[in-house]
Amino acid sequence: MINRKQFLGMTTAAAGSLFIPTTSHANEVENRKQQPKAISKEFVLSNVTLEQGFEYNDKGQVMATLTNLYDIHILDGVIKSIVKANTQTHSVPRIDGGGFLLLPGFRDMHIHIDKTFYGDKWYGEPRAGRTVKDMIDLERRIIPDLLVNSTEKAEKSIELMNSQGTYFVRCQTNIDPVSGLKSLEHLQKALANKSDVIQSEIVAFPQHGIMYSDCEALLRESAQMGIDFIGGLDPTSVDGNMQKSLDIMFKTALDYGKGVDIHLHEGAKTGLPAIEYMIKTVSENKALEDKTFISHGFALGQLEPKELERITEQLAHYKIGVISTVPIGRSVMPIPTFYKYGVKVMTGTDSIVDHWQPFGNCDMLEKAKFCAQLYGWTDDYSLSRALQIATKDQILPLDNKGNRVWPNVGDQASFVLVEATCSAEAVARNPKRELAFNKGKQIL
Repeated sequence: MINRKQFLGMTTAAAGSLFIPTTSHANEVENRKQQPKAISKEFVLSNVTLEQGFEYNDKGQVMATLTNLYDIHILDGVIKSIVKANTQTHSVPRIDGGGFLLLPGFRDMHIHIDKTFYGDKWYGEPRAGRTVKDMIDLERRIIPDLLVNSTEKAEKSIELMNSQGTYFVRCQTNIDPVSGLKSLEHLQKALANKSDVIQSEIVAFPQHGIMYSDCEALLRESAQMGIDFIGGLDPTSVDGNMQKSLDIMFKTALDYGKGVDIHLHEGAKTGLPAIEYMIKTVSENKALEDKTFISHGFALGQLEPKELERITEQLAHYKIGVISTVPIGRSVMPIPTFYKYGVKVMTGTDSIVDHWQPFGNCDMLEKAKFCAQLYGWTDDYSLSRALQIATKDQILPLDNKGNRVWPNVGDQASFVLVEATCSAEAVARNPKRELAFNKGKQIL
């Protein structure tokens, strides 16, 4: 059996064997950025820690998380078997997991890597204004320069995601009269170049407004170029006509069989009517159920409790999801209420070192930690539940009753290993990612 250090240092061998480029310690990080790893199609990831239940006190409260060491047999990117560590002999290559905790891989479900400064020079110039329209004016001036090397910067952003244990990304890409379809084309090239290390979805996002920039025709053209979602932007404050703007967005999505993912920054006064109109539209078009998402949705953080519960219940009923970046310094998003009613909640980086924000590190585990801090989830049980905002379909290793529900035989082998004893510790302490895999291929 090889240990992790030996595994990371292996060189090219015969076809079907493991391949990891050799590096010195000083060059390891740079090498990871430049050279994707590959592993054999069949191997055993041994000695990994899996959660297997909760330990309760005499009051029925969760006191700790029970774990054990396991070996996971992977074939063609799928989990073939899960057995207690060192209980079976395998004839395929073995990778020592070092006792690290295995967690579901992370998903960055809202990010703009088509227009980032990441991997480029620092940008800290003062902005002319703070409104969305001010930023649209700024973008009109700087987008031509951003497009020059946008593919390369998108690829560097994907490498950063991989380093944080992210294997899946939903990319927002500008569809606007200045860039035309070039932002989309450059992003698609980056995603194709990195397809072995990242799975992806694309939102055709009218950053300058559907009506404000008259880009309906461009949106329709982009819908025929392999995108997954049609976006929208503040239908009242930017487009000036809530119903017409939303109708264009929804009709375009329905005409081309796409989902919807709208940026809605508006407060309750105009944002709530927009959300109610979205609910009405989805209720009348079943094809939009489970394919419609409200990104940001700040209006939801400004509602009175009874109104919030009424709206949240409808969002859950019509399977409309919410994607929140867990913002700091704004209205606190009612994520606990979303969970109470079963609304699908996801998170993402949003801006990554760009002209909108100088922040963004692509760390979804950190987003889970922000949730725990924001809502006071400090005990073992609550911290473990916080992880769900970062994973596919809110999956957790243990369900609310402490039954192990992940991983399972037949699951995609997309996961991350961290130095922690349980999910609760991983969320609270946000350890660095040790190894990460996408469909059985090493991405970190």
